[in-house]
Amino acid sequence: MEKETAFLEAILYLEADPMDRGSICRISGLSKETVDAALAELEAKYGREDSGLELSRIGGGIMISPKKEYWEHLKERYGKRNESRLSRAAMETLTIVAYKQPVTRAEIKAIRGVESDNMVHMLVEKDLVREVGKKDIPGKPVQYGTTREFLKLFRLNSIAELPKLGESEADRFELDGER
Repeated sequence: MEKETAFLEAILYLEADPMDRGSICRISGLSKETVDAALAELEAKYGREDSGLELSRIGGGIMISPKKEYWEHLKERYGKRNESRLSRAAMETLTIVAYKQPVTRAEIKAIRGVESDNMVHMLVEKDLVREVGKKDIPGKPVQYGTTREFLKLFRLNSIAELPKLGESEADRFELDGER
C-alpha cells in the first residue's frame, strides 16, 4: 500500500486543480477501494503536526495544499495573484453572485446600485462566475452562479461554507419584495 499511496501523492502534487475520486482512479489505474485507503493514509500523514500540507476538499474534489494555519502567511506571496487582480467593484459583484445565486445582471444592479455588466463579464472571463440558466420571466435574462474556480480561490468545498451574513449585511442583499 506504500507504493500506491506514494503514487497517489505524486498525482495530487502534480495536479493544479482538485480532482474527484473517479479522475484519481482513471489516472492512477487504481481501484476505488485502493484510492480510498491511500487517501486515508495521506490524510493521516498530513494530519501530523510536522506536516505543512493537508488534503483539502474543494469543490467536490481533493487536492494537496498548505494547511490553513500556514496559508494566511503564505497567501501574501503565493495566493494573492488572482485575488489582487479583483477590484473592489469586482469583489462586491462576486460577493453578490455568491450569496444570491442564481442571480441576473438586473438583480446585481438593483443590489449594488450601479451597472455591473463589465464586472460580470470580467468575472466570467476569470472563470469565477458562469451562466447557470435563464430566469423564467419576460426576456429570459441569464442567471449567474459561481464556479469551481471560485471555490478553489476561496478554499471552499461548497457554497454552503460561505460565512453567514449578519442581519445588516443580509438586508443589503435583499431585493424589493423579498423576505
